[in-house]
Amino acid sequence: MFFGFLDELRAAGIKASLKEHLLLLEALHSDVIDRTPEDFYYLARAVYVKDEGLLDRFDKVFAKVFRGIESSYSTEQAEIPAEWLKAVAEKFLSPEEMEKIKALGDWDEIMETLKKRLEEQQGRHQGGSKWIGTGGTSPYGNNGYNPEGVRIGGKSKHNRAIKVWEQREFKNLDNDVELGTRNIKVALRRLRRFARAGAADELDIDATIDGTARKGWLDVQMRPERRNAIKLLLFLDIGGSMDSHIKLCEELFSAATAEFKHLEFFYFHNCVYESLWKDNRRRFAERTPTWDTLHKFGHDYKLIFVGDAAMSPYEITHPGGSVEHFNEEAGAVWIQRMTNIYASAAWLNPVPKEQWKYSQSTQLISELMGGRMYPLTLTGLDDAMRALSRKK
Repeated sequence: MFFGFLDELRAAGIKASLKEHLLLLEALHSDVIDRTPEDFYYLARAVYVKDEGLLDRFDKVFAKVFRGIESSYSTEQAEIPAEWLKAVAEKFLSPEEMEKIKALGDWDEIMETLKKRLEEQQGRHQGGSKWIGTGGTSPYGNNGYNPEGVRIGGKSKHNRAIKVWEQREFKNLDNDVELGTRNIKVALRRLRRFARAGAADELDIDATIDGTARKGWLDVQMRPERRNAIKLLLFLDIGGSMDSHIKLCEELFSAATAEFKHLEFFYFHNCVYESLWKDNRRRFAERTPTWDTLHKFGHDYKLIFVGDAAMSPYEITHPGGSVEHFNEEAGAVWIQRMTNIYASAAWLNPVPKEQWKYSQSTQLISELMGGRMYPLTLTGLDDAMRALSRKK
């Protein structure tokens, strides 16, 4: 079973080496945990999971191998170890409840009944005493009442289920799921460097204790607040083909403003030219010369472009190629200037990576960025933050 567990972890994209597996076996041999399913789950998770983005995948693999739940990684199904069910019963059921369970028979009969009802039942069931559904007094389902029930999904109502299936606490932490503000924040946190700056308005407990001990009277010491010192320039493509990515870009912008104290943002359309803007409602009336932006924000800023890079190649390679105005210099010239000034730069693309090869303009932008174009997925965002964190 344990070697099967290792294979399933690898199949799910969780790097599980033999060294980690031996560490798990050594911990079990040394009795560092109680012999319960819950303790084993937490021990195995601590050993194998090094990235919180893999927590949900680990839950699904663990459920499949040790609890018999179907998984998207394989069509095979594992049996639930009888000794695990007995351990749960001994832990959560009183002697009186153990006696009551005889009303349904032994453990084998309970699980066999559950299996048959899963095979027989058609559709959703509400209430009742036999079928698997919600409410009612059946021993199987959720939100009902039965002293020896097996809860399947849902939330606990009476906290009396003897077994909980499909309890996954980390559904929003998975590298494969759709991005959201929570997941974006997790990835952006890789791009952090803390420093203390500004007014001294935070109590320094260690310095206060030290000063008081040395001087013999209360010596209150203050210090500046600890903040993320990273400076970020965010350039967002807006309009046209980007309209279908508005929600994702809004989530990225929301997460970035929450994570970075020093954040400046500007909008552009398709490609960067001689001017940018802050307010899309006044994009033609109030513009900021791009040269002013490059002179105002120093080279210590990190530069991130967000756009699908979908446009006519002439918008990148030729003067006058813009679809909105006559640009005296090609977009490629401006991108090269920016990447020369800001050595730490990346382009985030909301279009799936497998589609980039069908767009000539996307390939051109990627080349201008020196290959630093990343898909706007949790994994792509994580890779981009790692790249921006490297010292230049």
